[in-house]
Amino acid sequence: MYNRIRKQLNGILRSTNGPRGACSGDEHVPAFEAHRHIRLLTFNIQVGINTSSYRHYFTRSWQHFLPHRNRIQNLDRIATLLSNYDVVALQECDGGSLRSGYINQVQYLAEASGIPYWYQQLNRNLGQLAQHSNGLLSRYRPLDVKEHRLPGLIPGRGAIIARYGAEEDPLVLVMMHLSLSKAAQQRQLAYIQALISEYQHVVLMGDLNNHAEELLSNTPLKHSNLVPLPETAHSFPSWRPERALDHILVSPSLEIRRSEVVSYPVSDHLPIAMDIKLPKGYLETF
Repeated sequence: MYNRIRKQLNGILRSTNGPRGACSGDEHVPAFEAHRHIRLLTFNIQVGINTSSYRHYFTRSWQHFLPHRNRIQNLDRIATLLSNYDVVALQECDGGSLRSGYINQVQYLAEASGIPYWYQQLNRNLGQLAQHSNGLLSRYRPLDVKEHRLPGLIPGRGAIIARYGAEEDPLVLVMMHLSLSKAAQQRQLAYIQALISEYQHVVLMGDLNNHAEELLSNTPLKHSNLVPLPETAHSFPSWRPERALDHILVSPSLEIRRSEVVSYPVSDHLPIAMDIKLPKGYLETF
């Protein structure tokens, strides 16, 4: 599998237009089924680097630019976790460059975890040095998947929006990685809020680089009526979680059956998981 993926990515890298995002295609993906709940996960995987101390930001910084033999092993550990979920949002993935051994990490994790659908959004293209990407993994066939470039002074942030169910009343999942700057976050969330305002059943998930109280009180998301995780859902840093930067925010129409910060320290962020129940009567539409 490694050689096959590398061959595919080498072909992309040699193209005259440079690398682009990629998708598995959905012909082989099961249709959205009338399940009563969906298991969600969001995870900033830090391009497969295992960080367990602040000093590793210095001692292992070279792994952001060069390949490392333990990266695949760490990806396999991540894939073991992902195999337990239905829809996964991934941040800080590499789309196939020198540092990842020319492996599209979104595709690798999808295949290793047995999840049939994957979508990679390439946000910052540094050629063979790095392919900064977001990713979506899904056990269900979406109605459609669209990627959006988020506004900001420094380009390179993006969002993936996947819709499921019925065209007239879809379940809308937004996966994103926001900037660190509060000014940029305001612009980015204004953009997102405009996209989701017409929908009733919405899930926002990803590394939002801010606390939920701030996001839902002092940004354009205050108009969204989204429900956050508890304030104690700290996900960063993974070895001593003190800040709630990773989130799954849902519409009131979606009942939260279970939510947790998953104790799985294989990145500098911990993953966030949520089990949501679809509204009563909604399932009969499919």
